[in-house]
Amino acid sequence: MRHTAKRHYSWSPAMAYGVGLMTSDGCLQSDGRHLDLTSKDIEQLNNFCRSIGRLLTISPKHRNKSDAYRIQFSDVAYYDFLLSIGLTPKKSLTIGNLDIPDKYYPHFLRGLFDGDGTTYAYYDYRWKGSFLYYTSFTSASKSFLVYLSSQNMRLLGTTGQSIRKSKRAYILGYGKKDSYKVYSAMYADAGLLFLSRKRAKLEKFIKQDGNGIILDNARVL
Repeated sequence: MRHTAKRHYSWSPAMAYGVGLMTSDGCLQSDGRHLDLTSKDIEQLNNFCRSIGRLLTISPKHRNKSDAYRIQFSDVAYYDFLLSIGLTPKKSLTIGNLDIPDKYYPHFLRGLFDGDGTTYAYYDYRWKGSFLYYTSFTSASKSFLVYLSSQNMRLLGTTGQSIRKSKRAYILGYGKKDSYKVYSAMYADAGLLFLSRKRAKLEKFIKQDGNGIILDNARVL
C-alpha cells in the first residue's frame, strides 16, 4: 500500500518547466517513489529545485567520461504527478503522448529544450550572405517526437519540421523560421526558469541572422 503523500503538485509555468527537464534527463525508478535527474549544468539542477519548490542535494556524477551532476530524491506525490501525465519508469524508448495543458506547453517545451534540445548555425557559401540556424530535439522514442511535432504545429504554428534517425536516437529538427517560432514561444513570458547558455546561444543566432526580434521578459524590443 502506498503511503499518503503530504505534498501536492499542480500545474504552473515552473512546474511545466520541471516536467520538461524530467522528460528529457530524468529517471523514475521502479520503486514508485524515487527520482533522479542528471545534468552537466548545476544551473539546470538548481532550476529544477526551484520548479518544484524543494531544496535538494546536488552531487557530482561521473557520466560517459565527463563530469556531470545529479539530484536523487524521494517524493511519492511528484512521482505520481509524473505518472498521471504519461511518464513511466524506463521511459526512454516507450514515451509517447503526454498530457500537458496547452497553457503550460511552452514552459514544458523550454525544459525539454534545456535537457535534450540543441541549436547550431552556419553559413551556406553556395549563396552569398546565407546564414542558417537550426534547433532540434532528440529522443530515443520516435512516437514522442511525432507527438512533439504535432503539438508544435498546433500551438506554435511550425510548418517545416522533420524527424530523422541518428545512430542512437531520433531527431526533430527545425529551420530558422520555425526555430524563431519555437524561441518566441519558449521565452515569451516574464519570470522564467531557463538554462542561460542555451538561451544565449539561440539569441546570438537570431541576432546574427538579423531578421528576428529578441524577446526580453515578455517585451518585444
